[in-house]
Amino acid sequence: MANSPQAKKRARQNEKNRKHNASLRSMARTYVKKVQAKISAGSYEEAQAALQQAQPILDSMVNKGIFAKNKVARQKSRLNARIKALKSA
Repeated sequence: MANSPQAKKRARQNEKNRKHNASLRSMARTYVKKVQAKISAGSYEEAQAALQQAQPILDSMVNKGIFAKNKVARQKSRLNARIKALKSA
């Protein structure tokens, strides 16, 4: 356990930041799940709209350090590929 005042403050800050980051991570995952649900339903237009809504959220999570840049790029690429496959099918 932290003994010095500065270590106690740092522990409080870490806990506060952990909760905030968890909230942001959950929100971003929800947006991705919405896109996946539209893809599963087979609606191209709605899936495309959901992806357009999710992309800026995911990009902002990268800037905040919640997700790694390549992870988000990979997710967006895979979602986009699945949406394009809907159109051709």
